[in-house]
Amino acid sequence: MTDAGTSLATRTKSSRSSSGVHRSNQNLACVWQGLNRTRWREVAKALPPDPRYRVRRLSIAALSAMNSLYEACESALYRRRVEQTEVTQPPIFVLGHWRSGTTLLHNLLTLDPQLTSPNLYQVMFSGHFLLTETIGSALTGWILPRTRPMDNVPTGWKHSQEDELALLLRTGLSPYNMLLYQGDRAKYERFFELNDLSAEERALWVREFQWFMKKLTYRARKPIVLKSPTHTYRIPLLLELYPGARFIYLTRNPYAVYSSTLHLRRMLFAENALSEPCYEGLEEDTFATYDHCVRRYEATKGMIPAGQLHELRFEDLESDPLGELQRVYQTLHLPGWEGMIPRLQANMPEHNAYRKNRFSLDAETMRRVYERWQFAFECYGYPHELSETAEFAA
Repeated sequence: MTDAGTSLATRTKSSRSSSGVHRSNQNLACVWQGLNRTRWREVAKALPPDPRYRVRRLSIAALSAMNSLYEACESALYRRRVEQTEVTQPPIFVLGHWRSGTTLLHNLLTLDPQLTSPNLYQVMFSGHFLLTETIGSALTGWILPRTRPMDNVPTGWKHSQEDELALLLRTGLSPYNMLLYQGDRAKYERFFELNDLSAEERALWVREFQWFMKKLTYRARKPIVLKSPTHTYRIPLLLELYPGARFIYLTRNPYAVYSSTLHLRRMLFAENALSEPCYEGLEEDTFATYDHCVRRYEATKGMIPAGQLHELRFEDLESDPLGELQRVYQTLHLPGWEGMIPRLQANMPEHNAYRKNRFSLDAETMRRVYERWQFAFECYGYPHELSETAEFAA
C-alpha cells in the first residue's frame, strides 16, 4: 500500500481498539482530502452510514469543492501550456513489492539534481499543484508529521511520493481502493495489472497518467523517477506508453516483507478509514498480493529491452548504497555519476542513523509464509530455515 496515506497521519497520539488494533483520530487528515467534488460523490456513494466518521467525511466534502475550484482555475491558466509539453526523456520506474526498500532507493535517486520525482503535495493535489503548490504547501506543512507513522522515514509535502495516489484520486482505477473497500478484494483486484479494464476505463487511466507526466515535465523538464509498487504489475503497459523507460527492481527477504506489510496495511486502514476499519482477511490478501506481484514481474520482465532493467537486493543497497547506486547508473547508462558521489556521501550519516522497526515471527507463522511464498524464496535465493522465533527489521 501507498506510504502517502500514513504520511497524512497527525502528530497526536492514536488510540487503540479493544482488540489492540491501531485506530486513528477520525477528525484528522487522510488521503481522501485530495479528491475533487466529482470523485468525492463517487466515493461517498460506496460508504455505509457511520456517524463516528461524520466529521472526517464533512471535511473531505468541503475540501473537494475547493479542489474542484482550484482545478478549474489551473486549467484556465495552464491547460494549453501543459498540452504542448512532451515527455521526451524516458522515465525511470522503481519496482518491487511494498516494503521491499523502494522508498530508500527512490529517495537516494532523487538526490540527483538531474532527475525529478512527484512529491506528496503533487500526488495529493495533482489537479491543481501547478497553481497552488507554492502557497499551499507553505501554509499547510504544519499539519504533517515529521516522519511516517509506520517506519519513521522523514516526510513532508516536498518529499518524493507514489504517483499511484494521484491515479487513485483522479480515476478510482487503483488497487489502493482497498482503503475504501477494506476486506473486499473483488472491488480492487482488477486494478493491479489493468488488463481487465473496459476501453473507457483504460482510456481514462492512460489519459490521467500521461497528463500527470506532462505536468511534472512542464514543472521540472527532467527525467521523472516514479516509485509505485503497483507499476510492478504493469510492465507491458508502461513499455507501450514509454518504450524507452528504464526499470529498477528490488527484492527483500520475504519474512521481513510479510511483517512490515501487515504493519503498513493496519496503519493505512486505520488512518484513512471512512467507516470502521476492517482487518478481516488481511493476511490472506497480503499473501495473494505478494505472490501475484512476484509472479507477474518474473513473467513480464523479459519484455524490457537490454540495458533498461537493473535488479538488486534491498540488503545490498542498505549495506553499500554507493556501490549499488553506481551499478544502477552503469547498467541503465545514467549520466552524472561523479556528481552524485558527494551527494550520497553527505546523506550517509542520515542513512546510517536510521532505525527500522523490528518484528518477531514464530515458527508457525514462518512456516505459513514459506509455504505461500516458496516461489519467491527460491527465485531470489533467500534462506527459509525455521526456528522457534525469529526477529526481522523492516
